[in-house]
Order: sequence, then structure tokens, then C-alpha cells
Amino acid sequence: MSDKKCSEPETNDCVMPVRSANPIRARSLIRDNLEKQAGCLNLIHSRMPNIKVFSGTSHPDLAQRIVDRLGIDLGKVVTKKFSNLETCVEIGESVRGEDVYIVQSGSGEINDNLMELLIMINACKIASASRVTAVIPCFPYARQDKKDKLAGGEDKEENKLAKKNYDWKFRSRAPISAKLVANMLSVAGADHIITMDLHASQIQGFFDIPVDNLYAEPAVLKWIKENIPEWKNSIIVSPDAGGAKRVTSIADRLNVEFALIHKERKKANEVASMVLVGDVKDKIAILVDDMADTCGTIVHAADRLVEAGATKVYAILTHGIFSGPAISRINNACFEAVVVTNTIPQDGHMRDCPKIQCIDVSMMFAEAVRRTHNGESVSYLFSNVPY
Repeated sequence: MSDKKCSEPETNDCVMPVRSANPIRARSLIRDNLEKQAGCLNLIHSRMPNIKVFSGTSHPDLAQRIVDRLGIDLGKVVTKKFSNLETCVEIGESVRGEDVYIVQSGSGEINDNLMELLIMINACKIASASRVTAVIPCFPYARQDKKDKLAGGEDKEENKLAKKNYDWKFRSRAPISAKLVANMLSVAGADHIITMDLHASQIQGFFDIPVDNLYAEPAVLKWIKENIPEWKNSIIVSPDAGGAKRVTSIADRLNVEFALIHKERKKANEVASMVLVGDVKDKIAILVDDMADTCGTIVHAADRLVEAGATKVYAILTHGIFSGPAISRINNACFEAVVVTNTIPQDGHMRDCPKIQCIDVSMMFAEAVRRTHNGESVSYLFSNVPY
């Protein structure tokens, strides 16, 4: 008898076998094949979609660092402007059924970059992407998170009286723009947001979609221990009352003391007075804040710390915006170093100011993307720097 006659009929994994002459053997083949079919279906449904990472024009260097860390290529996208300055985005590859991540920071020309991000999200969504995640290292309009200003009328004396008495009829007419941005991202089609050090953590509540707010604190602690030899004789200082929770957390992990500076503003970007709460005499003062724009606050705070007896002053900021006179103020200030992360491009600022140093946080975003894609928890990143 030949081998061909004795061999079983060839079948595909997910195709029913031919009927066997032996009823028991036939039932066994059918049962085995049904199990294989169920296995095929489970494999299809459990398979994670492929990952695609695209970059906007605000921070292509950070996006490239993220994909290098992940070991993949950056997605192809063409962004251009029409003659009337309308933004046009063309996704250069298929995203059907893919897990898409779009990296765009709230820096530079913020309004154009925000609109570009919204268009990219919508373009991927209507191209049948399985999930679209917006990776926004620096969240735009984060400082406009509440109505905290008194509305300005024409009668100055009446405004002063209203401010003194907190008259509710003079309540603010300022917008809550951070909430508006959250709504725009959701309507555009974003399914998930990954950001870092929101100006106010309650901004997460403005969204009806998941928001992962990463912290620069682990990277900051690592930098302090590696670059400040006398860090055990340091004191962590918050330049305003809003950052008290941030500095106490860092001080606790370093096992050092903390101080607080209370500031009063006459108007936006102008500080009227500062009161230091805490003893910084003969200590290294480390100012910690989430962002610095014109740097008026941290420069005044540094001067106040030196007057109070601090031997050295460092400033560590998550988002270094550095607009207007910021660079000249830092150059003329008494800082040993001003340390920022690369959530915003810093190459130009570092060329203009040798005091500015940069911490790379691309590995934290890359690990957050990898864990999100694989369905893993990102809470590890809240207290650790991935290597």
C-alpha cells in the first residue's frame, strides 16, 4: 500500500475536513477543527493593531526620539499651508485598523499647531484608525483653567472697591480656554491623551476620554542627584503657593526641607511683591515649577533667595517657554543653572543662554506609548525613569 493512500487528507487550519468513513474518527476531526476555528477567531480578536506614530511640526525632534526608542519608523505625513494660511494635512500611509499616536506640543505658534493637531486627529479617525492618541507634552492653554480674575470695568475706583469686597456682580468674564481645548480634541476624534505636568491636574476632568498626566519629577530627582554634588544640603523652593504640593513631594523623596514664596500680581506677567516662607540661609536653593514664560517670577524669586542667604540658586522647570525678555533675564540673573525638559524645543534657547540645560524625557513618553499600546499600566512612570 502506498504512503499516499495512508496519509490524512491535507486541510487548512480553519477549514472543515472531508468526511471520514469511520464515524468516530469523523466526530474527532470535526471537534478538533472546531477548536482550531475558535483559536483562529480568538487570535484575530486578541491581536493588538499595529502601531503608527506621526509627528506634527511643533517638535519633530522629540517625535523622532520617541520612535527611535520604540524601534519603529516615524509615520509619513505632509503638512503645508495654503496661500490664505489654511493648514492642510495629508497622511502618507494607511492607518486603517491601526493604533495611531500623534506627537504635537503646545509651543511655538500655538494656535497653528493646535489646529494642525486637530486636523491630523480627524484625518486619522475618518481613515478608520482603530484608536487615535494625542501625545501633547506641553498642553496648550493650560493656564486658562479657571475664572479667577475680576472683570475690569471703566470705573477704576469701583473696580478697587469690588476687588476689596469680592463683589460677585463683578465676577470674572475670563474664559476657561483649557476646557474648550479639551472639547475640541474630543470632537476631533481623540480617544486618549498623553501629556506631562499639567498646569492644574483638574484639567484631566475636562475630558470624557482617558488622560495620562505623566510627571517630570522622577527625571528631576535623577538630575539633582547626578549634577548637584551638595544636594543633601539643598532646600526645594516653590515660587508660588500653587506649586507647594510639587515641591513637598520632591523634598520628601530627597529627604530635605522645602520653602515657599508667596507672590502677588498686579496684572498678568508682572509680579508685585514676594514673601519668603522658610529658612534658606547657607543652603543650595532649588526652585521648582511646572513652567516659565517670561521668567519674571523665577528671576525675582532667585533674587529674594540670595537676599535671604542662599549660597547657590538653581531653577528646574518642566516646560521652558521662554518668551519675550526671558533669555536676557536669565542671562542677567544669579542662577547657577536653569534646567528644563524637552517637552518644548530648547536648542535655540540653549544657544542664546549657556545657563539653560535640558533633561530628555523622550524615554518617558516612549514607554507610555509602548505600555498604552500593549494594554499595560503606566503608573510605574509616575515614580520611575525607564532606562
